[in-house]
Amino acid sequence: MIRRIYPLNEKILNFKFVQNEEDFIVEEQPIKFSLNGSFLILKIKKNNCDTWELIDRLAKFLGVYSNEIGYAGLKDKRATTTQYISIPKKYSKEIKLFRNKKIEILETFLHNEKLNIGDLEGNRFKINLHNVEIPDVNHIQKIIKIISKNGIPNYFGYQRFGKEVVENFEKAKAVVYGEEIVKDKKLSKMLISAYQSSFFNAWLVERLAISKEEFALLDGDIFLDLEKNKIFTPKAITQNILNDFKAQKITPTGLLPGRKVFKAMGEALKIESKYDDVYIQEKGYRREAIVYPKNITCKYDASKNICTLDFILPKGSYATVLVEYLANRNFS
Repeated sequence: MIRRIYPLNEKILNFKFVQNEEDFIVEEQPIKFSLNGSFLILKIKKNNCDTWELIDRLAKFLGVYSNEIGYAGLKDKRATTTQYISIPKKYSKEIKLFRNKKIEILETFLHNEKLNIGDLEGNRFKINLHNVEIPDVNHIQKIIKIISKNGIPNYFGYQRFGKEVVENFEKAKAVVYGEEIVKDKKLSKMLISAYQSSFFNAWLVERLAISKEEFALLDGDIFLDLEKNKIFTPKAITQNILNDFKAQKITPTGLLPGRKVFKAMGEALKIESKYDDVYIQEKGYRREAIVYPKNITCKYDASKNICTLDFILPKGSYATVLVEYLANRNFS
């Protein structure tokens, strides 16, 4: 796996970071629900249970196919997570009887649509860092100020690639090139997604290396308007574009190779074309190169040497990347 680099941080911190139920807490920030309609939204708190296990348990209990259950995002197993799930309204009575030690239904709402991946505003994280010394806290506070101003590289975190990184990459490449068939569709899709993500991460490392001070914009870059949620390509990098970028109104995007996706042009394309693979038949995407964490706080318990972070990230971004930024090292 390519090494993820973090600009404007020259110091390596050796605090202890572990994903578990006590030290890694995630809460989905939901979309607005219609409060009427033919779907029931379940607000669920779970621990040591990933989204796939949750869906399987609900489907088995209700006696339905898993594809009848909607979800907005995937959540890690080694954590305490709160997320929103949709089921058809006709199962409202049955779901009241659901009981599981790992899973608690906190609230229910009506909604007019089944939840689909991406139907959330973002995620709030509460993370404990252990073995943090006082000088480390001062450095963490310094980096938080930089992050609040400049954002963080929107890498895919190590979780995206699995434990067998090299093997998974080679297997995904064999699937893409038709040299191997994976019958499990879910596994095949996950492998190809990781393959696409590896190109994005490698591209982002090269783009970050252009300038140590700030992310350098190039003619031909494709931007995302964060207010309108629309992509656009300006004719040139003007002062207005630079101002909007610094004001966190727009962000440049990178390529996840695949079908039906806009490609960069001009100067930006010279770099982007090195991280493309035209053989990928899955749909391609543009992903924000830089994202902006919100409401970052850092509290320190000197008696336990624990630093507790609290922040919100846009959907699809990895909290482990922010923690890596603070530590200036890769965890996997």
